Amino acid sequence: MLLNILNLILRVVSMNSMKRNKARMARGQQKIQSQAKAAEKSAKLKKQQGHSANEQKKAAQKALVHVCSVCKAQMPDPKTYKQHFENKHPKNQLPDDLKNI
Repeated sequence: MLLNILNLILRVVSMNSMKRNKARMARGQQKIQSQAKAAEKSAKLKKQQGHSANEQKKAAQKALVHVCSVCKAQMPDPKTYKQHFENKHPKNQLPDDLKNI
């Protein structure tokens, strides 16, 4: 008898928790519409920010102003250029513009 009562209480508690979870979760078509709406909203925000990958690549390319005379690798500053030259081309003579750095 006591076991039956406990089982009944357990069922009621579990059914109540399932009802609460269902109220929070979107189902089927509603879920699809919600996802589409969220994707559309995020695309609009991203477009408004204007940080496209193409613009970022152009900005990064502008920063690479020093070009290695041997291998044509691009570097952002003369210090990096000098380190590159010393490590990658140790047998070659250091260019005049890097000697005083």
